Amino acid sequence: MSSCHDSSPSIAPAPARPLAVWLAGRVAFADYAALAERLAWEVSEPQGRCPTLVICELEPAITIGRLGSRADVLLADDDLRSRRLAVQFTGRGGGAVPHVPGQVFAALCAPLGDLGLDDHDAGGLIERFESGVAAALAAVRCGSWRVPGVPGVFGRTGLLAAVGLAVRRGVACHGAFVNVCPAPDVLPRVYAVPSACRSADVPATTMGSIEGDLQRPVRPQDVRTTLVQELAAAFRFPRTLVQAGFPLPVPGARRLREVTRHAG
Repeated sequence: MSSCHDSSPSIAPAPARPLAVWLAGRVAFADYAALAERLAWEVSEPQGRCPTLVICELEPAITIGRLGSRADVLLADDDLRSRRLAVQFTGRGGGAVPHVPGQVFAALCAPLGDLGLDDHDAGGLIERFESGVAAALAAVRCGSWRVPGVPGVFGRTGLLAAVGLAVRRGVACHGAFVNVCPAPDVLPRVYAVPSACRSADVPATTMGSIEGDLQRPVRPQDVRTTLVQELAAAFRFPRTLVQAGFPLPVPGARRLREVTRHAG
């Protein structure tokens, strides 16, 4: 989905199948991309895998979605090499996103029908997904808001959650990158709000963090918990099945080391 335009969700029955949740570790972007491709195929099969939510962390990199461009990354090639940051283009929605420790990635993979949506209701997918992310931030007492037509959820310090979804052949994939407690050095150097979506109503073009908004330490595991709860509620799943690890073998995946920083 590359449009910035908002659309009202349709009303559809609640899903009958459970949501399989995987609390995973850190993974390189290329390995995640291969995982997402395999998951999209498996959930699309008749009687295939249940709708799947993977909560993980991407290894440091900068990815650029369909609405972004290399011009959104304000780092020269030499600077990127010195920081060991690769820039990779991807088929998800949204713009450029820096991935650093202290960021939580919530990746959903499911047929739209299994999400209680019509087969072509991309607008309903975005609405429910972003509402779930905003509710998760509220659950950790972080105020946030959304701007119509702009992907993501904003806070006082900038874009707290960059949302980049995609729908292919009726299957939703990818999700939200939620900044909990990242080091701020790279964030101001990447325009995470796509240029086509910037306007006087957009409070910031770069990413902030929950910890920066609250000015107190925030645990990533608390945000992971609320993301699972609120995304399941947003799509009205009857139950969740929570497991540790990745749903498929991922070469080089690492256990997630918790990151806690003091703000200010």
